Amino acid sequence: MLSQWARELYTWSSAIVIGIVVALFVSIFLFQPTKVSGHSMEPTLHHQNRIYISKIPRTFSYNPKYGDIVIIDSRVHRDRSFKDDLVDNPFYRLVFGHEENTVWVKRVIGKPGDTIEIRDNQVFRNEQKVNEPYIKEKMTNTPNQTIQVPDNQIFVMGDNRNYSQDSRVIGTIPIDHVLGIKLFD
Repeated sequence: MLSQWARELYTWSSAIVIGIVVALFVSIFLFQPTKVSGHSMEPTLHHQNRIYISKIPRTFSYNPKYGDIVIIDSRVHRDRSFKDDLVDNPFYRLVFGHEENTVWVKRVIGKPGDTIEIRDNQVFRNEQKVNEPYIKEKMTNTPNQTIQVPDNQIFVMGDNRNYSQDSRVIGTIPIDHVLGIKLFD
């Protein structure tokens, strides 16, 4: 009787552990749901919108394209580790309650080698004004600046430019800090 109970417990425990491992693998390397926190991507995305991101580009070192909505680790002045991938995972946060506001949703404006210039509250990429039909409103009170995007980095901005912390504040984003690309919401 005890032997049958032990086998049943072992079967259930194994299934649960395998399920957790598969879920972690999928959410770290392939696909992950997440929630938008804040208003920096309005009108495209709103606070508390649920979005789904593909982590396949990160897994295979794919560089995002202009206009892609990406999820980034804003801690750009330190290297990322596998531990960061675990801690930033929604399953980890669910179990351990870890909640840092370091994962941001932004739009790719510049790629490696680009010169981004913010002049008269407008964005120029390689001396061409960037067509941005997605922004909420014209930028105001943004200091003029020129940024050369280094190799293996990108320049990102929120669509709600007057209420967004982005590459204008933290600098360019290392490609390994791009956690995924928005698929759909």
